[in-house]
Amino acid sequence: MKDVQIEPGWKEVLQSEFEKPYFSNLREWVREEYKSKTVYPPAKLIFNTFDSCPFEKVKVVILGQDPYHGPGQAHGLCFSVNDGVPFPPSLQNIFKEIADDLKKPIPKSGDLTRLANQGVLLLNATLTVQKDKAGSHQNKGWEEFTDAAIHILAEKKSNIVFLLWGSFAGKKESLIPPNKHLVLKSAHPSPLSAYRGFLGNKHFSKTNEYLVSQGKEPIDW
Repeated sequence: MKDVQIEPGWKEVLQSEFEKPYFSNLREWVREEYKSKTVYPPAKLIFNTFDSCPFEKVKVVILGQDPYHGPGQAHGLCFSVNDGVPFPPSLQNIFKEIADDLKKPIPKSGDLTRLANQGVLLLNATLTVQKDKAGSHQNKGWEEFTDAAIHILAEKKSNIVFLLWGSFAGKKESLIPPNKHLVLKSAHPSPLSAYRGFLGNKHFSKTNEYLVSQGKEPIDW
């Protein structure tokens, strides 16, 4: 099978996944989708979250479900959009909570690469999606792969902050060994649920307090 292009640290820990039959099948299926349909993010950015946040640098994990499915939005980091793209509603609420929690101005850009570069893994459970069809690439194998990434990270490292927003992300807590990391859960930042516990959750200040308590640099959110 053709070599998977991914950050070397992640490649090393995920190598056994790349060699499993489900990943081979997933890869062939995704390749056909890109050939025959409009799929996001661009193929070269499928593993952008891993490339932007090397395994050795991960301090925080934010879990999303699906890439954005509109033109020009998705670039391989959950909740993030390319510079110049209007902020989707969930991202607006994330920025609103950061502003309220940390008294920071709302950024001009929705590109969260600056967070990834500081050690925030912005991981969607499904790494690709067909244009205008939310969830179209679910249950094809991506979830098995990203679950493995979460589990390996949680097993091999200590004192990571996992931010699990909404019921879908909340279920991933079972992949994380207890008492080894900080897990913060709340409602999802979507407008449908943000007022049921996401806004006001103070996850960003709590994350930084924990990182500092572990002798790590806080995140400049």
